[in-house]
Amino acid sequence: MGIKSFLASRKNQQKTTIEVPLKVSDYMSTKLITFKSEDHIDKVIDSLIKYRISGGPVVNDKHELIGIISEGDCIKQISESRYHNLPMTNNTVESCMVKNVDTIDGNMNIFDAAQQFLESKHRRFPIVENGKLVGQISQKDILKAALAMKGDTWK
Repeated sequence: MGIKSFLASRKNQQKTTIEVPLKVSDYMSTKLITFKSEDHIDKVIDSLIKYRISGGPVVNDKHELIGIISEGDCIKQISESRYHNLPMTNNTVESCMVKNVDTIDGNMNIFDAAQQFLESKHRRFPIVENGKLVGQISQKDILKAALAMKGDTWK
């Protein structure tokens, strides 16, 4: 009776790898609520409330990303309007939106995207391909991706 080594039998076993989507494009939203620069802030506020979103991309007629507007931008506008005792009648998205927008590549790994969220403090990142807005990834999308993987394949 000799000692049986189980090491050799483990080496010969084939590992079955489950292919898990790890790219931003696998989890991004593509049906987006977008805004135009000429839209009035009241329309934005209505949309944010109606669709239960915290902000959205601003696009031109060619569907190119030109900015992003958030609840915070709208609240700032309301606060400044009240402070200066001016009605918000002439406030458009153009005057409130952030114009220098950080984007994420749709081919980026979901974990690298999570790191981008941590470093930037953004709640969402638009995804642009060939100059056109194609989607958006949010912090919630990252959480959904993590749940879908259930922590089994953290690579």
